[in-house]
Amino acid sequence: QVQLVESGGGLVQAGGSLRLSCAASGSAFSINTMGWYRQVPGKQRELVALITRGGSTNYADSLKGRFTVSRDNAKKTVYLQMNSLKPEDTAVYYCYAYYFSAEYWGKGTLVTVSS
Repeated sequence: QVQLVESGGGLVQAGGSLRLSCAASGSAFSINTMGWYRQVPGKQRELVALITRGGSTNYADSLKGRFTVSRDNAKKTVYLQMNSLKPEDTAVYYCYAYYFSAEYWGKGTLVTVSS
């Protein structure tokens, strides 16, 4: 079992930055893929960014250049640095992990970008 706990969400003005963190705990010794998705009420959850244990990344095309995903394997933590935030980035951001053929999700952290 893997538990994921996000932190770092909040209210920011357009053009500002936020850094999200997600710490994994539980029985997971080594999680291959971790990352972030986001969801706006009434819409489907969408990919933000993923990163493998080796550091390979995959981003939503629309977010490349503004968002950066990274991880600290020793701490089992994944980060999302979000720059030049726009009101349309407002969403609940969910931490994601893929471990032994199972998907795990955090409870989400709300990011609100004001115009």
